Amino acid sequence: MRQGVVEVAAELIGSLPPDEIPAPLRRFARFERRKRARLAGQHIAAVLEKDDGFRRRVAEGLRETHADLVEAVEDGNVPPAADPVRVAVLGYLLRPAGWTELVGSAREELERSATASEEEAAERRVAALKEELAATRSARGAEFDKVRGELREAKAEVAELRRKLHEARTRFRAAEERAAAVAAEAERELATARESTAASEKELRKLRARAAQAEAAAEAAKRAAREGRNVDDVRLRMLLDTLVDAAQGVRRELALPSTIGRPADVAGGLEPERQAHRTLPGRALSDSDPQLLERLLTLPQVHLVVDGYNVTKTGYGELPLSDQRSRLVSGLGGLAAQTRAEVTCVFDGAELDAPVAVAAPRGVRVKFSAPGQTADELIGELVRAEPPGRPVVVVSSDREVADAARRADARPCPSSLLLRRLGRA
Repeated sequence: MRQGVVEVAAELIGSLPPDEIPAPLRRFARFERRKRARLAGQHIAAVLEKDDGFRRRVAEGLRETHADLVEAVEDGNVPPAADPVRVAVLGYLLRPAGWTELVGSAREELERSATASEEEAAERRVAALKEELAATRSARGAEFDKVRGELREAKAEVAELRRKLHEARTRFRAAEERAAAVAAEAERELATARESTAASEKELRKLRARAAQAEAAAEAAKRAAREGRNVDDVRLRMLLDTLVDAAQGVRRELALPSTIGRPADVAGGLEPERQAHRTLPGRALSDSDPQLLERLLTLPQVHLVVDGYNVTKTGYGELPLSDQRSRLVSGLGGLAAQTRAEVTCVFDGAELDAPVAVAAPRGVRVKFSAPGQTADELIGELVRAEPPGRPVVVVSSDREVADAARRADARPCPSSLLLRRLGRA
């Protein structure tokens, strides 16, 4: 009822001139009607309670729109079908005799209507709850049946899983037993292999000791043979020298000519040309014979020509070039001192960035190939410069160098034999 009174007054304020609006409500006149009723409701109610003229002015506005109901309220004959709220609003504004009873009756009517509405709403809620309960019971039954089915399936799945678990445990135990057996067998085989390895290593050590003893015995035998042979050679040389000296003395005493003709030499006839014989030193020995170099070095006036880098890269190619040259030339110096042979060591000048100084020991000649010339070509020149008949030995494992040496009546020798000879020295 209060809200209805405020709304009627708020609508009237918007249509009144400013000077006819009560002072407390003038500032709300420019508001929109609904906003005015919401924001100025408390002020409007206070003014209506205190200002009878403004209240009658609001009632006059209702007299024009609800003339019949206003007349019925003033006469005290309110129709039974009239809106109790509207009747209470008119009674509050018009203030006829017994208007408070109208307001009380409206309140009681509203309370009865509210109670009836609440009862109807409660009945509707009860019916809805009953329907919901029935639906819930039906759904619960279906859900219960579903859960039972799922439970049966779960039990069957659990039983299957238990069976599989039992089978897996059985297989696992069998696999463990097999693994233990395999491990034991492997351990036994490993122990046997270790014993066999230990026995093999022991036997290998024995064989190595025997081999070392055999090598020592062979070396001692070779040394004894060389010493014996040297003594025999010295004796033979001394005997030959004695015989040569004696023959020369007899020739001088008898004044014999240098050559003696034979009776058959004066007979006529033509003699066939003789085939030239190549004086290749050591031609009876193969290139792989360990005694080849030893035999060649014993030849009188032998010239040993060494392919330097071929020998060093065969024996100790991991060293720098300067160290390779120094090591080889030093070894050749010892060899020249022992054998009194003429030794020439040839290095390829293309291997060097600039000329280097090499301290050659006594008895060793060191040469580098000139720019534009290879060491192989320089070795060929050295061999061809020697007179026919002089023994020349070329040390190189290069096949082209060896073939060229043979064509020039020189004897090639592998680099490995020189390395072995230098190592023994």
